[in-house]
Amino acid sequence: MSEPRLEDMDDYNTLKGEKRKVVLAVIIASLIIGAVYIFVSSSFSVVDDRIETGTILKVSPKGTVNIPVK
Repeated sequence: MSEPRLEDMDDYNTLKGEKRKVVLAVIIASLIIGAVYIFVSSSFSVVDDRIETGTILKVSPKGTVNIPVK
């Protein structure tokens, strides 16, 4: 008894009919959803009315330590 080969399987290297349509629909839907996500995330990531706080935070449990705030 030999090992099975890919060429002997029924659906190896075949995308025909309904199966092909489903695969293409999933790929196209994924690309559209990704494009919409990128557009929305880049549109709403700009903050024009940001309130600036100080650039140094002073913490003093064991003395004064200056920590820069980004």
